[in-house]
Amino acid sequence: MLTKIGVGEIIYSLRKKIHDIQFELDQLDNPSSEIPELIDSANQLRLNEYLSKVNDKKTDLLSAYEQYSVALEELLSTVFDIQNELKDILKEQSLMISSKSQKSQKSQKSQKSQKSQKSQKSQKSQKY
Repeated sequence: MLTKIGVGEIIYSLRKKIHDIQFELDQLDNPSSEIPELIDSANQLRLNEYLSKVNDKKTDLLSAYEQYSVALEELLSTVFDIQNELKDILKEQSLMISSKSQKSQKSQKSQKSQKSQKSQKSQKSQKY
């Protein structure tokens, strides 16, 4: 059932995507220290560019985490469905086992009664 919906592959690829985005985010250099030779507006542009890249990566990371959590919810739902199916199967098997044991007990009792009836008949016939 899990392979049918490809949950394992989806979760693996999403984990890899999250790892890659976190790595890229870590690779972004901290905003460079201001270069005194540049005017303030140039330094602000450089900082803005850095913050924009960080924001984009964090947005990608949030999106990947959202997809990952949806995939995990689907996986969990599937696991609960399987658990319920297994409980139902176990109940059915328990009922089958108990009905078989009841039938076998009845069968044993009937066999014993038939044997006792036969032995009584044979004893009666031996008397005559």
